[in-house]
Amino acid sequence: QVQLVESGGGLAQPGGSLRLSCAASGLPFGYYAIAWFRQAPGKEREGVSCISRRDGSTSTADSVNGRFTISRDNTKNTVYLQMNSLKSEDTAIYYCAAKRTSRQCDLADAYTWWGQGTQVTVGG
Repeated sequence: QVQLVESGGGLAQPGGSLRLSCAASGLPFGYYAIAWFRQAPGKEREGVSCISRRDGSTSTADSVNGRFTISRDNTKNTVYLQMNSLKSEDTAIYYCAAKRTSRQCDLADAYTWWGQGTQVTVGG
């Protein structure tokens, strides 16, 4: 059974930083991609960043490019999202998701497994 467990959310000041973690277990053998999505109240879900387990290649949304960085630790089966220079518009529930793929990750793809989400609130 696949489990994705997010952690690290919370309250941050504008301009501050948070690091989210996604601990994955039960993923099938082979290549897959892990992504971060977010959904703010009253808005559609948005792809934030993804990373390929095969080669570590990444893709990041323009809205966070240069501020957010995705990384992985394969030994811990954990993916991180380092969020710097946070803005109020980054406030959302952040979800970790995974899918099997041997290609480079793509935020437009349909992801198979999802975590429960972690709340990020940016405000003073």
